[in-house]
Amino acid sequence: MRLRPYKADHPDFSSDKELKAAIKNIFGYKPGNIFLYRLAFLHRSATQETLNGIKVNNERLEFLGDAILDAITADYLFKTFPTKDEGFLTEMRSKLVSRAQLNKLSQKMGLENLIQLDGSSNNQFRSFRGDAFEALIGAMYLDKGYIFTQKVVLRRIIARYFDIDEVVNQEVNFKSRMIEWAQRERKQLQFRVVEETGSGFRKQYIVEAVIDGLPCATGRDYSIKGAEQNASEKCWVKIFKENS
Repeated sequence: MRLRPYKADHPDFSSDKELKAAIKNIFGYKPGNIFLYRLAFLHRSATQETLNGIKVNNERLEFLGDAILDAITADYLFKTFPTKDEGFLTEMRSKLVSRAQLNKLSQKMGLENLIQLDGSSNNQFRSFRGDAFEALIGAMYLDKGYIFTQKVVLRRIIARYFDIDEVVNQEVNFKSRMIEWAQRERKQLQFRVVEETGSGFRKQYIVEAVIDGLPCATGRDYSIKGAEQNASEKCWVKIFKENS
């Protein structure tokens, strides 16, 4: 499958050779199937057509990369924090691979300069940096396999760009974020306890986040406050993905 020639507004590479060099410089390896990497940096605003008329961009690779990155991060956290519960691990994963975090990583690593984007769309698509980051992980997985991709993520990304102790101490109050978002968008946000399970020290609360009367997400925890946070996080992720 071959793409039609495309002229980006400000591309950082003009040939496959230069793109290979950029990947080698950032991640320390030579790409095999360079087409996958070209596609990973092709934002939907700059969608191209193949010679047989199929329109392509990086959205499918983004979908795949998101799943691979989640799996690698979950495995890493599970092994790094053997005594922590699911709530802690979920929050840590959100801190590491949130859209805002991936946007920052893309800038720090120089990936932003490789993205082919319609020049007028820079402000419209605020998550294009993080989208390309996930698409790149998807391309790496297809090109080199899971084990190789896992090593690159752990050694070249997490080890270099994160202080895990610092991440642990970062507070992400998703309930506050949801309240601010609801006020800004003039939405009615409510939290309601829909179920209680267990008893004594094993008692858990299931809380539902509701927006304008419609359920958005549910959270579970040993406290109502914790369950509200879990529901808020799930709802925040859902809203952000739908908006982006």
